[in-house]
Amino acid sequence: MKQNPQANKQNAIAFYRTAYLGDPDRAVELYVGDDYIQHNPLVGDGKRAFIDYFSEMAKSYPKKEIEFVRAVAEGDLVALHTHQTWPGNEEYVTMDFFRFDENGKIVEHWDSIQLIPGETKSGNPMY
Repeated sequence: MKQNPQANKQNAIAFYRTAYLGDPDRAVELYVGDDYIQHNPLVGDGKRAFIDYFSEMAKSYPKKEIEFVRAVAEGDLVALHTHQTWPGNEEYVTMDFFRFDENGKIVEHWDSIQLIPGETKSGNPMY
C-alpha cells in the first residue's frame, strides 16, 4: 500500500487524542501496527508498555487537556505540535513524531516536551 500522508495525519491525531484522554487500549487497537517502537525514555517499548503508561496517566491526571496546534505529514512520517494543559495550569508544548507502516498503522514514536515559560527572550510565543 502506498503511504497516504493525509490519512496518516488524521490517524496520528486520533491516536494521540484517544490515548491522552484516557483510552489507550482503544488507541492501540485502532491505530498501532504489529510492532511499536518507543523512543520516549519514560515509556517502555511495545504496545503493552504504552497502554500501561497512558492508563496510569489517565488515573493520575484525569483533567488534562490537549490542543493540536499543527500537524505535518510527509511520506510515512507525521509530526504533531501540541499544547497541553495539566492540573494546576501547568502548560507544555510537545513535538511528537510518528512513523507509519505500509498498512497505515503507527509503528514508531519519538517526542519532546517542554514546560511553557512565562516569557521568552524573543518575545515570541511557543506556537
